[in-house]
Amino acid sequence: MELHTQRLKIVPCTDELLSTISTEEYKIGPHIKMFLEKLREDSTELGWGVWLVINKESNTIIGDIGFKGKPNSENTVEVGYGIINKGFATEALNEIINWAFTHDDVDKVVAECLHDNIPSIKVLENWNSE
Repeated sequence: MELHTQRLKIVPCTDELLSTISTEEYKIGPHIKMFLEKLREDSTELGWGVWLVINKESNTIIGDIGFKGKPNSENTVEVGYGIINKGFATEALNEIINWAFTHDDVDKVVAECLHDNIPSIKVLENWNSE
């Protein structure tokens, strides 16, 4: 399973994928480790956690994006991301949210950020404005 935009390849994070990535190439944060533990216990979490974002031109990982779990009882998922500059976050966000809405159990996507995180606020404001 892969998602593609004009500039990005977005792939679900798995143990197999991480085994091919050096720590010099991309720093694996605690949220990724926690997600992989969850995925090992429940394979249906695939797609509802961390996705790695790869710049097609340079073939390098430029960040991660994803959901904070499967849709809840209100058919809502929460999205989060860690990508900086050049509109990559907005591009990846649009693609992953489009993917979520292809599932019948998703009616709503939510996101939150700190009130002083201006770059993240701009990403959310620009969501789906491309």
